[in-house]
Amino acid sequence: MAKKFAEHTGLDLTKTNDEILKEWERNDIFHKSISEREGCPQFVFFEGPPSANGHPGIHHVLARAIKDTFNRYKTMQGFKVKRKAGWDTHGLPVELSVEKELGITKKDIDNKASDKYISVEEYNHRCRENVMKFTAEWRELTERMGYFVDLDHPYITYDNKYIETLWWLLKQLYNKGLLYKGYTIQPYSPAAGTGLSSHELNQPGCYRDVKDTTVTAQFLVKNPKAEWCKHGKAYFLAWTTTPWTLPSNVALCVGPKIDYVVVETYNPYNGMPITVIMAESRTDAYLTPEQECKEGELLPYDKEKKLCPWRIVDRMKGTDLEGLCYEQLMPWVKPCEKIGAFSPDYVNEYADKHPEKVFASEEGHDKFVEMSEEAFRIILGDFVTTEDGTGIVHIAPTFGADDAKVAKDACMPSLYLISKRGETRPMVDLQGKYYAIDELDGNFVEHCVDTEAYGNHAGDYVKNAFSPEFNLNGVWDERASEKADDLNIVMALEMKQEGVAFKIEKHVHNYPHCWRTDKPVLYYPLDSWFVRSTAKKERMVELNKTIHWQPESTGTGRFGNWLENLNDWNLSRSRFWGTPLPIWRDENHNEKCIGSVEELYNEIEKSVKAGVMKSNPLKDKGFVPGDYSQENYDKIDLHRPYIDYVVLVNDEGKPMHRESDLIDVWFDSGAMPYAQLHYPFEGAINAEGLQKTGKSEAEYRALLVNSTYEGTPVAPAFFPADFINEGVDQTRGWFFTLHAIATMVFDSVAFKNVISSGLVLDAKGNKMSKHVGNVTNPFEMIEKYGSDPVRFYMMANSEPWDNLKFDPNGIDEVRRKFFGTLYNTYSFFALYANVDNYDTEKHLGEGLNSSCENLREIDRWILSCLNTLVKNVTRELEDYDPTRAGRLIDAFVNNDLSNWYVRLSRKRFWGKEMSEDKIAAYNTLYTCLMTVSKLMAPFAPFYADELYHDLGGKLQSVHLDQFPVADDSMIDTDLEMRMSMAQKITSMVLALRRKVNIKVRQPLQQIMIPAIDDEQRNHIEAMKNLIIGEVNVKELNFAEGQGVLVRRVKCNYRVMGKKFGKNMKAVAARMDSLSQEEIAQFEQQGNYSFEVDGQNLTVEAADVEIISEDIPGWLVSNEGNLTVALEVELTDALRQEGMARELINRIQNLRKETGLEITDRIKVTVAPHEQTNAAIHAFDHYIKSQVLADELIIADNDGEKTAFDDFELNIKVEKI
Repeated sequence: MAKKFAEHTGLDLTKTNDEILKEWERNDIFHKSISEREGCPQFVFFEGPPSANGHPGIHHVLARAIKDTFNRYKTMQGFKVKRKAGWDTHGLPVELSVEKELGITKKDIDNKASDKYISVEEYNHRCRENVMKFTAEWRELTERMGYFVDLDHPYITYDNKYIETLWWLLKQLYNKGLLYKGYTIQPYSPAAGTGLSSHELNQPGCYRDVKDTTVTAQFLVKNPKAEWCKHGKAYFLAWTTTPWTLPSNVALCVGPKIDYVVVETYNPYNGMPITVIMAESRTDAYLTPEQECKEGELLPYDKEKKLCPWRIVDRMKGTDLEGLCYEQLMPWVKPCEKIGAFSPDYVNEYADKHPEKVFASEEGHDKFVEMSEEAFRIILGDFVTTEDGTGIVHIAPTFGADDAKVAKDACMPSLYLISKRGETRPMVDLQGKYYAIDELDGNFVEHCVDTEAYGNHAGDYVKNAFSPEFNLNGVWDERASEKADDLNIVMALEMKQEGVAFKIEKHVHNYPHCWRTDKPVLYYPLDSWFVRSTAKKERMVELNKTIHWQPESTGTGRFGNWLENLNDWNLSRSRFWGTPLPIWRDENHNEKCIGSVEELYNEIEKSVKAGVMKSNPLKDKGFVPGDYSQENYDKIDLHRPYIDYVVLVNDEGKPMHRESDLIDVWFDSGAMPYAQLHYPFEGAINAEGLQKTGKSEAEYRALLVNSTYEGTPVAPAFFPADFINEGVDQTRGWFFTLHAIATMVFDSVAFKNVISSGLVLDAKGNKMSKHVGNVTNPFEMIEKYGSDPVRFYMMANSEPWDNLKFDPNGIDEVRRKFFGTLYNTYSFFALYANVDNYDTEKHLGEGLNSSCENLREIDRWILSCLNTLVKNVTRELEDYDPTRAGRLIDAFVNNDLSNWYVRLSRKRFWGKEMSEDKIAAYNTLYTCLMTVSKLMAPFAPFYADELYHDLGGKLQSVHLDQFPVADDSMIDTDLEMRMSMAQKITSMVLALRRKVNIKVRQPLQQIMIPAIDDEQRNHIEAMKNLIIGEVNVKELNFAEGQGVLVRRVKCNYRVMGKKFGKNMKAVAARMDSLSQEEIAQFEQQGNYSFEVDGQNLTVEAADVEIISEDIPGWLVSNEGNLTVALEVELTDALRQEGMARELINRIQNLRKETGLEITDRIKVTVAPHEQTNAAIHAFDHYIKSQVLADELIIADNDGEKTAFDDFELNIKVEKI
């Protein structure tokens, strides 16, 4: 006959994992957890899409465990929680993986001149295949770790329906004037072949310390003051960390309020007499203070003695230098500007005055003017500092946003090159090298380029990281590239040889790197489309304050500061695999932004009618506008190159071509709340919002789809999210884009609660890396320990937002201490419950409540603790703190249920009869175990379900049951406080026993406690018998008066030193001199005040530790305001009783070893020995009652040889 309560042969959580997973699949538990909540309030959850072309890591287990915990919790609370998985399928990770796999770079794509040519069509096909290659791994991890999420119907960012929603969102931004095209200096990754947005550049780890060769350059002053040239030629000194930008210099910038000096000195490398101009506060950084000449003639330069004397001959403010000119440092290329209607007035005016300097590009479409006369002068800038460098900043407008702004404000021309296509370009191309001369416009070369000077470095890469020499087959040899001399070094040495380098040195500085290639970025002038997010900055900040962030500091700090310093969002990406920007332009910059496939279909029809397109490719594929079936959308492809073939027409019937950009992949992610629903084309509309419009759903949906609604559009019903969670790296990624899009389009938050998870590091606190070899395989951890201990460890070990030092030993400890303890507690219950035929329906009925009469005080206590636990766990989960919630469950199971309740109540289960008291114990323990199974279900879903079933749970799964609700009538706070006091005293006494190696089985005479007040005394008095039994002493007495225990005050100097400063010595002396009465008063009041040199000072109880000192024959322990003294002297009677308890222990062990049932009666024979003989004579009846013995005889026997502390003897146990 099967036992009512399953009994297991051991704890095997991996086996439990596998068996429960099969049960879930067989009974379709995940889908039932949603379908059975139909009609219930919804809890909205958004799943951040992982990149499907990457392997899952151990950090993904943490993120998914957190998400799953709250989704299961809310489901058990009665909410309907839909969980739709998603795949992030566009962007750099995918493209770079394909390029590495094919051994190509971006320049090979759509470039028929390349030996490795691949068409855009083929390339994107490979991307589509590559991105989904690891989905099986993700599915396996998701299922094995018990993450309930819909993997069968995921949203996929490359799906045409998903893209259509993105287009619709972009059109809303466009219609609101929040989408514009701008030509600005932007971070650009030559290695990735695309510009980067500011939030991409601010991903963790993007800014890194690098050591570069820097140079302080000498710029020859034109027409200097006569007194500046008495010693030698006059130069402005300017320092740069990027010598490769010096050929693009057009200006030098000084701080208007900075003090500058003119210094006579020598070039440190060639000894040439020169006069230099620099900030006065920076002279010590370049010139040796001891070698300054303050009077007399300037001493000569002496290279061998390292003498480079100097003296100041003039002083001025930065404003005095404004307008001074200098010779171009590297006259490779002359500055020029494009002229025409879109050019600044000063450019066109200069061209009108100097027609001889105007030239046309080879193709004749545009005209330019050479403007070197207007360049190479001193300008002012408030951003100039004297923290480093010379206080004079080299300005190259084509390579820095600040440079571009200050040059534009000063009407300074830029130093551009002009490509064969007539486009203005910086000196460095998109691959990170100087343009080759044959790539430039011939007319431009003729008018502006010194081909000999420029040709020396034409085609050179500005950083080794970009050079093919160090990227064979697409693999970057980082070590070799760093070891080899780069262009900075080469140019610096050339400047030294030419006598225009004043100082060359290695310098460590913080420089941005691409978040996906790990290579440096460049700042580059690009045409890009921007989202005008700054226009909605204040609203974003306002809405962010309504979001519940965990931790709060991320919302107010990292995320809040990001919003406060927001830049417009660079949306453009010059790549191939991604969502195409749906904007078409004609030659006069007239635009059309397409918001749906149906709109595109209709616009193509106009193009066909105008004779621009031969046919409608959407119609040719059989696409039917308004049919939102997946089958219909699978007929077409909205990616490149197909979308590039579409040419629309303007109102005059002239061609409009699509802007070639793709959009930032983070926009893909941020659009997922709507795109996963294909909103507004499909998906329910928020009922309350719809009602306010006064229109039917069909009427309003038509307005949404056609972008003809008024005001703010109504959001979908499944919005905003009640909860999201991702890593801290998403603060300026997914979290930002969700928030930005929701604010700008729907004037709403996208999420109400968010946990920003920290990093998962190795056990030593190092970042996990494949290169280092310290990566943890999540599958191995789950296979070895089971999913539950891994999940529980990762959530309970440290707060999710703190960095976790992942240690497998910690998982094993959780498995043993938490799951092992819970398993043993259940096993204890099941063993006796099966013997006694305990039946919940018969004995427990509708459950326990405060009116139950047969409950002992300890039953009421554990039930009070249980309901307090339910209340506290619920509170922490509502605050989105899984760590505190998990720790509360752990503490209850280990400290309260197992170590206290079960241990103190175990004898109640041993009796023969099914008494009312025994039933009360069973009912109490069962209630605790069943409640714990439900409380832990969100955290440890597999074992929770096994425990639930083992206890006879009525539903198919604990995850279909209700989360426990606290019964306030069962909570007795005073009882919990009393029991807590008993637990604390017990712990302190047991620690004292261990200190002198006295076992608990050895009784002692007494403990003494000096109660600090009546409340403490009453609490202890109420628990007196329980404490005496637990610590095995005869008496518990209170220390009356002040003469029994000597107490003293111990100062915490670390805390008090800061608080009292110079008075600390006097304060410490006063604490040492306190009388016993004063210490008692201090302890009662919680503070002690006195005067030192006429100054009133107060010492708080938290500042000190009040301790009692050991007295002869006693041990003393202090914890907070509680002191316990234990008498450790032993009498003969105490020793005999201790030996009797030792005998009981040995006999009980022999019962187990011989396989006796727990109810079997026995006969015991003990070999003679002086110590055991005395114990048996004194405690014969007590020993027999404890071991269920009918006879206890002292005689020689052939039983088991049994060891005691200092002797051995034979003990024979026989069943009667």
